[in-house]
Amino acid sequence: MRSLIHLIRSAGIVLMLMVPPAAHAAELGADAQAFVQEMADRHGFARGALERTLRETKFLSSIIRAMDAPSTALPWHEFRPRHVNDARFEGGLRFWEEHAALLERAAAEYRVAPEIIVATIGIETLYGRNTGRVNVLDALVTLAFGYPRRAAFFRGELEQFLLLARENGWPPNSVRGSFAGAIGVPQFLPSSYRKYAVDFDGDGRRDLRGVADAIGSVANYYREFGWRMGEPVVIPADAAGSELDPLLAAGIAPHLAVGEFRKRGVLPLDPVADDALAALIVVEADTGPRHFLALNNFYVITRYNRSINYAMAVHELAAMLRQLRGRAKP
Repeated sequence: MRSLIHLIRSAGIVLMLMVPPAAHAAELGADAQAFVQEMADRHGFARGALERTLRETKFLSSIIRAMDAPSTALPWHEFRPRHVNDARFEGGLRFWEEHAALLERAAAEYRVAPEIIVATIGIETLYGRNTGRVNVLDALVTLAFGYPRRAAFFRGELEQFLLLARENGWPPNSVRGSFAGAIGVPQFLPSSYRKYAVDFDGDGRRDLRGVADAIGSVANYYREFGWRMGEPVVIPADAAGSELDPLLAAGIAPHLAVGEFRKRGVLPLDPVADDALAALIVVEADTGPRHFLALNNFYVITRYNRSINYAMAVHELAAMLRQLRGRAKP
């Protein structure tokens, strides 16, 4: 892992942290200087200290590669077995049993099904076992100043992370997480951490490294985005022979009543109210395309990760965990 200074000198890569040939220390480029100034003006950060913090970060080329090749882009029939499998079934049942009281309290307080909370944590971190080993500050600086396609978004997350670290008394370079800067058992980005994390165990801190706060925070996140307790998530549909392209191009936000889909030749294969709003989605199964009507709760899951594959995995894992737990109960 090379420092930004060494990387720029040896490879000639032009990033926002640039080093003049004769300089002995890194000088911040214009965008980084502007960022530091904004943090000083808006949030009272000391310019000198923040400049030193940025200079000491490392550019992680592996993060750029990971961002350009996300696993969620795989065909569904390849993505699914990586995330909906025996290891997650067994781990999910253990997690649910161990934390049943917390999950039931979260379900009652936030009106979010416990299996959805368990499945989300299972997909994100294998129930807290894999919370990430990447230095979050390095990751966010790399993406904020070395990944132009989403630089504005990650500068916002870098801002939120620095505020979060200050609020919690964390040295900014001490926090570990994912390659995208997500933190803790539920893998919240810094902006989500500051906005949606809750102190579910009542110890006076919102600590997503702990299971209790993670459970409450996932439930709160889904509630804030409009989860509807007891409603279906996604309905398989027969869409053969229909004019599908305009319906698929309309996106994943529910926008058309199920009754209208019926009129256009998209037939739900499970019971669902005709006045329920839905979106048409498709996944690549090993036998070919499979179509579904995605309802409100499906869209809510995509607010956690904007991927059809991700939301399908959470839904299918949750459904299986609910079924398996029901069998195990006397």
